[in-house]
Amino acid sequence: MSTYAQPDGTLKGGRRSSPRSWRWSDRIVLVLAWAVGILLCAIAAGIVVYLAVQGIRYLSPTLVFSRPQTSASQAGSGGFLDPLLGTCMLALIGTAVAVPLAVCAALWIVEYGRPSWLARVVESTIEVIAGTPDIVIALFGLSVFELGVFAPLSFTSEKGGVFGQSLVIAGIMMSLLAIPPIFAASRDGLQQVPVHLREAAFALGKTRITTIRRVLLPRVRSNISTGVTLGISRIIGDTAIVLLLAGGTLRIETQGGVPVLNVLRGTTGSLTTYVYENSPAGEGGAPQKAYAAAFVLLMFVLVLNLTVERIGRRDAANSGAALTQGVV
Repeated sequence: MSTYAQPDGTLKGGRRSSPRSWRWSDRIVLVLAWAVGILLCAIAAGIVVYLAVQGIRYLSPTLVFSRPQTSASQAGSGGFLDPLLGTCMLALIGTAVAVPLAVCAALWIVEYGRPSWLARVVESTIEVIAGTPDIVIALFGLSVFELGVFAPLSFTSEKGGVFGQSLVIAGIMMSLLAIPPIFAASRDGLQQVPVHLREAAFALGKTRITTIRRVLLPRVRSNISTGVTLGISRIIGDTAIVLLLAGGTLRIETQGGVPVLNVLRGTTGSLTTYVYENSPAGEGGAPQKAYAAAFVLLMFVLVLNLTVERIGRRDAANSGAALTQGVV
């Protein structure tokens, strides 16, 4: 809205003007903006409150710490310990793969970016991955990991058939979901670092790699944390990749006899698949347990958001920079 002088010489409009002095079109836009903001807050609060009421109502230590069981009745179907562990392991594997790839790509784009055509290709490729549906990524991963060369990573039959399904394969493909938000957050943070910080490091005789490691990465830690939070949220909220590549089994099924490796090569489920199977739309027939698992999943996401916000505020306080909030 522009500022203009009235006949008496006073200014009308501007940042500190009263909405009563605005044009009707500006007032309508202000009301709509407030209405949309309040509506979004109400929707988010409704989801949290509803799941909290339903989840706390049915949640119990027995559900959290007992393994699922095959049963025709809800009382005998056990808890969701295995899906909870499967969700944590998938998030850990996917994040461990995605973070170094995304951060290194962002560093190369911002600090080097040569040749320029290759930098544009890399950015475009990451944007394409960000817009690719999860089911397409799952089908691509299934077609690739069904090859015999990946048999050590995959669930295999007694006759040597490669199924292309395992916990580690699902985690690797889920890293594709986490790479775009981590890359975008890291790139934006690096682009906002003042140039004089780099110049000061170079003036002190520091190499570019030392400047990156000692100056730039600590400066954008809150941005990376935000990207990691967004990436983990996408991983733990996925269902298609879990069903196709992790097997979507009720319990963690191991493959082989080598400790740890037998779990990574085995199949598993997640909280999202557990919620679907036990919801009224699924076949589990245990909606109460579905609400409890959904509440645990929601708490997982909220804890991640609070953690990254705390990291961001601490870094902002230490550096004197303004906090950039970017949580789910």
